[in-house]
Amino acid sequence: MEINLKELIAGGQPIHMVDSFELSADVRRTYEHDVHAFSPVAVDLHARYAAGVTEVTGELKVQLSHSCSRCLKPIAETLTIPFRELFTAQPEAIREDEDEMYHLITTDKIDLRPYLEEIVVVEIPLAPLCDPDCKGICPVCGVNRNEEDCNCNTESIDPRLAGLADFFKK
Repeated sequence: MEINLKELIAGGQPIHMVDSFELSADVRRTYEHDVHAFSPVAVDLHARYAAGVTEVTGELKVQLSHSCSRCLKPIAETLTIPFRELFTAQPEAIREDEDEMYHLITTDKIDLRPYLEEIVVVEIPLAPLCDPDCKGICPVCGVNRNEEDCNCNTESIDPRLAGLADFFKK
């Protein structure tokens, strides 16, 4: 997925692109134990050029299939990710007073795929939950505490600090 800067500048009008791409094998390999399946990433973007800066804005959508980090229940989740990336070949176009991050480019074409892939990777949940109130699996008996209750004592006290347990009861 590329933007030809010569065409963008010559046309004088913003361009709109709708496309999709598969995440790279490296990303899939990195998340192979956490994410069971990725859909192709759907891309809807607008690119405009002004004052030496190419601004690319849009939205990414990707479906993930993974497991709850507490109870291991399968989860299907759709991530909708808005984004904004700025590119320039002219370092002087970067204004010091802005908090924006600019990507310096050296060619007439911008390959957007690595930037878009990075945006998706940052948004993949580290500890996905089936429900914010998920109780998880009992570490003693292994029962899913969302489905049934158990009477296991799950309070573990470090033996080095066991003497302090009674200290605050006085």
